[in-house]
Amino acid sequence: MSRFLFILLGFFVLLSVPATAHEGRPLFIEIEEKETGAVFLKWRVPSTIDRNNAPRITLPDGCERVQSPETAASPALNIGQGLYDCRALKTPLTVSIAYPRGNPAVSSLVRVIRPSGEVQVIRNGPDAILIDIPNAEDAGSIVIEYLVLGVEHILTGYDHLLFVACLLMLAGTTRRVLLIVTGFTLAHSVTLALAALDIVSVPVAPLEAVIALSIVFVAAELARPARDTLTWRYPILISSGFGLLHGFGFAAVLGEIGLPQTEVPLALLFFNLGVEVGQIAFILFLVAITFVGLRAVAFVKEDAKTWGLSEVTLPTAYLVGSLAALWSVERFIAVVA
Repeated sequence: MSRFLFILLGFFVLLSVPATAHEGRPLFIEIEEKETGAVFLKWRVPSTIDRNNAPRITLPDGCERVQSPETAASPALNIGQGLYDCRALKTPLTVSIAYPRGNPAVSSLVRVIRPSGEVQVIRNGPDAILIDIPNAEDAGSIVIEYLVLGVEHILTGYDHLLFVACLLMLAGTTRRVLLIVTGFTLAHSVTLALAALDIVSVPVAPLEAVIALSIVFVAAELARPARDTLTWRYPILISSGFGLLHGFGFAAVLGEIGLPQTEVPLALLFFNLGVEVGQIAFILFLVAITFVGLRAVAFVKEDAKTWGLSEVTLPTAYLVGSLAALWSVERFIAVVA
């Protein structure tokens, strides 16, 4: 196998990554309960689902439909809403999900807003078609729910993962990896907390465009032949600086989900821990796959036995930089559109 083929293989692997950086989002359902017995139902279907297979979201028969669900509010017809009167409901509230052509392996996230203002989040796998709405939420369930949400978010946020991958290549040594990861973690934890607690607010669309540009910047630094730039000498400055931006990105997703009013610090802490767990798992996977990949190439190509991390840095920089540049253009168009 020539080096060209090795690079080409990496190219096709990256092409298999969806161009959208946040694929894998769940079906989002919001149930807002009122003291009068009224229930306001809203939902948002992931854009990746075929419009002809859009799910039907309904409440039990004991809830009388006051205002018919409609989907005309969204140009993509992926947002719906309806108002129900559930005063006559004798059983616990449930919500059912029915896909006309079967569920395309999409999980669901139900956000319940109580009359007191308390927010509860219920996560379900693709198999759940009838979801029970519990009366209350305890600290244990909040810990599990938000920890899993944090892990899921980082592992489906391809832009964040590619940024972390580029940082690892900039580091090169174990000591520098620890410094870079620590700087990135502390920085995004600060902005995640500030944004989640509504102390600082940043518009999402421009933010996501700038996050894509941060990946382009790091990829460009990787492609530089010179290793005496500020980025190479002090990579923790880059990981910390751009970590602030990525923290706002994490907060944008957490803002869509919502925080339980009575357990805000606990939910915020475990969402952040979930992000860190997913990030560490990705780093370990990346180290393992690089080690195995280099050994596999060395097995079939004699002169590749001396290859190291530097052999994959340049092609990776071009591939990641190209993908991030595409995201940047898409996101800036979305900002000005």
